[in-house]
Amino acid sequence: MPIQMNDRLPRKLAAILYADVAEYSRLTGDDEDATHRTLSEYLDVIAQTIESDRGQVMHYAGDAVLAKFDAVVDAISSAVSIQKLLVERNEDLTDERKVQFRIGVNLGDVIEDRGDIYGDGVNVAARLESLADPGGICISDAVRTAVGKKLYLNYVDLGEQEVKNIVDPVRAYKVKSGKKTTSAIVATPLAHDLSGKPSIAVIPFRNLSGDPDQEYFSDGMSEEIINGLSRFRSFFVIARNSSFLFKDKNLDLDTIKEKLAVRYLVGGSVRKAGNQVRISVNLTDVSANEEIWSNQYDGELDNIFDLQDEITRNVVATIEPKIRQTEIRNSLANRSDNLDAYDYYLKALPCFFTLTFEGTSKALEFLKSAIAIDPNYQRAQSLAAWCCTIRQTQGWVARDESEAGFAAELALKALKSGTDDPEVLWQSAYATGFFGPSFSEYYPQLKRSIELNPNGAQGWVAYGLALLFSGKGEEAIDKFETGIRLNPLDPLVYRPQMGLAMTYLCLGRYEESINWGKKALLSGPDYFPVLRTTAASLAYLGRLDEARKYIDRLGALFPESSIEVFQKNFPHRDPEYRRIYIDGLRKAGLPETIPLKPRKEKS
Repeated sequence: MPIQMNDRLPRKLAAILYADVAEYSRLTGDDEDATHRTLSEYLDVIAQTIESDRGQVMHYAGDAVLAKFDAVVDAISSAVSIQKLLVERNEDLTDERKVQFRIGVNLGDVIEDRGDIYGDGVNVAARLESLADPGGICISDAVRTAVGKKLYLNYVDLGEQEVKNIVDPVRAYKVKSGKKTTSAIVATPLAHDLSGKPSIAVIPFRNLSGDPDQEYFSDGMSEEIINGLSRFRSFFVIARNSSFLFKDKNLDLDTIKEKLAVRYLVGGSVRKAGNQVRISVNLTDVSANEEIWSNQYDGELDNIFDLQDEITRNVVATIEPKIRQTEIRNSLANRSDNLDAYDYYLKALPCFFTLTFEGTSKALEFLKSAIAIDPNYQRAQSLAAWCCTIRQTQGWVARDESEAGFAAELALKALKSGTDDPEVLWQSAYATGFFGPSFSEYYPQLKRSIELNPNGAQGWVAYGLALLFSGKGEEAIDKFETGIRLNPLDPLVYRPQMGLAMTYLCLGRYEESINWGKKALLSGPDYFPVLRTTAASLAYLGRLDEARKYIDRLGALFPESSIEVFQKNFPHRDPEYRRIYIDGLRKAGLPETIPLKPRKEKS
């Protein structure tokens, strides 16, 4: 007897993600205990990523995971993020021990019953998974159509596929990830779609000097070109922390295009010998896979700044000839005229970007040396001040120690110099507000930094934090979102994500706070503000056991953690936001006070 329409079980349209381990039987046969431990760890990462992308894990079946999403874009973004994270987790394992997942994503009707999902929509996702490469993703034609151009991804059309227990053939696509599965794909919005401008990235210049100690010099060359290009509103420039992920990696153009979502790519090399330097630069149209300009520059180190200006002028003139070259003559302004001071500044950068106690301590040593040589070096002053705010936020130094006074003095001096360097402006304005009584006094400098360099992701983040700490959470949200958008691959992306988590906590939107906190913890698992914020939001929702895990993690990393230390070190100026945060930490179980012990540096 045919089933009547009103007898049919209710269905809903959903995006379905199915992930399964490749070669699971071989892995367990080789080493069952090690495979189980690794699989358990990876399944936690997968579940956390799915939840962060607004998905729901429906069930586990041994080495497989089934999840559903309301939005197709969330499902495919989550699949891409999972594969990227697992590539990083697998880096330290031998090829024989790598645990790689295949992922299938489908869009179709599902039956929801007893906390699980069923139906052909699920079955197709499972069959697509079997068509994927280890570490890869395979999607249905329905997913490909729904995603459209919303994400910057390439696809390989597999045509119609006959799959087990499915009556009609399924048209399938592999999500292209470059030549090797070790090059994870990244789903990011098209840079030029977001801005309407030509998008450009500067990848780290290669050091051909034969001296590893000169690596900082070639990095500095790349950074100066990024800074110069970022001053122009006619470009969408990928931030340093994203493009520097390609340092020392031989990737093809398609992979770089997938990862950074750019139209143009600047690369090159630096060969330094004695007082002579040779800089080679090339400009590639990655969309056409064509090198459209290259040049070579020889000069003496005494004239290195003139060479940097010339390179930047040529790059800009090639991409957008209507821009007058005179507009870029001061684009690398506020650098020290003393090459030794500049040298110390360049050496400080990689140390600072570790964002560790030891790294920031070494960075401060280099920056103090630069300032001793050139007392008016604004870039060294502002970076040193910003470095101190990071150390303060992490609780590595107490607020009443001399470092705070040192930082406040440097930041104020840089601001009073009348600089028009956007990086100096946001770093020194944020630090001055951080160590002073109020942020609001320095809003004009933060706004000015963004006006001068709208591509400066960290400037947007600093402005967002200043607004948040002043009690203006609603105004801060778009600043953090812009910072994230400008840095598609930023290893420090947990800072604006942390800003959003903290903002939503203070606004009482705890679920959103937890989602952003968990995203931030994927790239910054040891960043103290993220651990505190996530714990407080969980506590407000009554999820005290989960909250306690974050507090325990914080205590393991920083035994001095307490309400007392938090109140001393964290720069919340708004009384209500401060109360919300502290009450949440108390609910989560953070102790009121712990006897402070001096921190010991690692030998």
